[in-house]
This record gives sequence, structure tokens and C-alpha cells, in this order.
Amino acid sequence: MQLGLIGLGRMGGHMARRLIDAGHAVVAYDADPAHLEEARTIGAVVAGSPADLVKALPAPRAVWIMLPHGTPTVQTIETLTGLLSAGDLIIDGGNSHYLGSIAAAAQCSRRGIDFIDAGVSGGVWGLAEGYCIMAGGPPAAVSRLAPVLTALTQPGGFAHVGPVGAGHFVKMIHNAIEYGMLQALGEGFECLERSEFGIDLRKVAALWQHGSVVRSWLLELMDKAFAEDGARLEHIAPVLEDSGTGRWTIEYAVGRAIPIPAITDSVYARFSSRDIGGFSARVIAALRKQFGGHAVKRA
Repeated sequence: MQLGLIGLGRMGGHMARRLIDAGHAVVAYDADPAHLEEARTIGAVVAGSPADLVKALPAPRAVWIMLPHGTPTVQTIETLTGLLSAGDLIIDGGNSHYLGSIAAAAQCSRRGIDFIDAGVSGGVWGLAEGYCIMAGGPPAAVSRLAPVLTALTQPGGFAHVGPVGAGHFVKMIHNAIEYGMLQALGEGFECLERSEFGIDLRKVAALWQHGSVVRSWLLELMDKAFAEDGARLEHIAPVLEDSGTGRWTIEYAVGRAIPIPAITDSVYARFSSRDIGGFSARVIAALRKQFGGHAVKRA
């Protein structure tokens, strides 16, 4: 396929490379000239603007947006709806709010443009390992995009989860679960770190990957983090940011009286880390750096 790709950051740039390696043609745009130059070196056709990107694609066009949620994504969708034609397709692969995706799809449909909301997980490892993609949208539009989705994901790593909005809703819940899992690991390793036994934390992270009930990819990354950042993660400040998906999940649950105490506490723990972060926050910050390439503050 030929695909337009807007947004070549940590994940978008890797997605472009994975698509090109699979034989697809990518027309890329990013506001950062350095990202565009990198895309050119891997074989993408680079565009100087969204309008140039649209002109470079044959109809019916498909344009994938990989930008931060909120204003950057909203403004880009508004721009594209003025440039694309009936029968074209927009895919939002960022962490947009699912209600915003439903509104964006309605905006697109007025011009006969299809819309897919694609929740994308995999972080900086997606290039080598393949992404996990949760797509919401019309079945025909999702089927049309199947070659791209196959190239981006590992076997079994894609599902059409429902109509427009479902993709970003499932990704929102996925991220909220991630918050809770990270918090549990952080708190557990803080207990180990503060014990009187002088426990080798990296050894425990490696041990629990073999036959343990809690074995997981996150523990593999924990082992890697201790190797890279020190046995006590002393160079990482215990300060945690949040992307917004955890907050949205709490709002959704409160509106429906669904109790989610573990997820709620994990979000509040990120807030409190900015004032009184402890070792658990260092663990979570180190893991976010490992799987998502998220920046950490140095202690």
C-alpha cells in the first residue's frame, strides 16, 4: 500500500521504518526537519506540508496520524478533512480520547471520509517486536487497511475491536491496567529495597522470570533497567508524568459507578511522586523509559 504518515516521533518514525521494510510506500510529514531527514534516509517520500502529502498520494488515500492527543491531533484532522476527498481514510494512532475520536469520525463522515481510531501499544520496541493495535471503525475501512496492520503488528497483534471509538477506548483501558501493574511492581521492589536483607534487586527481577506467577515482559525490562541505571536506580529522579489515559479511565468508571481502586491509586501515586516520590517511583520511571522511551529526570 501507499500510506501517508504524519508524526515521526518515537513511535511514528519506527512505524515508517517497519512499513518500508515490509515493502509499503510511505509519504511522511513532520514539523521537525530532523525527523523528515531521517525518514528520507530510510526510503520514505517526504512532504513539506500536509497538503503536499495529500497531493503525493494516489486516490483513494489513507493518512495515518501519529501525534500527541489534543490540539495537535484535532488540528491535523481538521486540516486533512479540508484536503481529502470522499472515499479517503484517516487513521488516528495516537492516545486520543475515545469520545474525541467519535466526534472526529462524524466530522470526517460529512465529507465522505472514513475514520479509524487505532490504539497502538508497543512503545519503542514496536520496530523490532511488532506493535499491538486495537482498531475501531467501519469493517470495510479496517479491511482495506489490513496490509498495513499486518506489517506493523506481530502475529496475533491486531484486532478490530468495534465501531469508531472502540479502538481508543480499549487502548485507554489498556493503559490504565498498565498504570496498576507498574505501581504494583514499584511498590513491591520498594519493599525489597528497604528490607534489612540486602537483597539483590536485579537478581530477583531475573529470578521471577522463570516459573513465577508474576513473570512478565515488565520484569524483563526491570532486569534491564537495573543493569543500565544501577542497582538502586540512583540516577533516576522519583518523578512520574501521566499521559492522561489513566485520568480518563477514572472519569469513565466514576460516571458508571465502577470501582477501580488499584488503577485510581496508581494515578494518584503519580501525582504524589512530584512532591514526595520514593523508590517505587524510580522503578516506574525506569520501566517507562525502557518500554516507551519516556524521558526521565536525572537525580
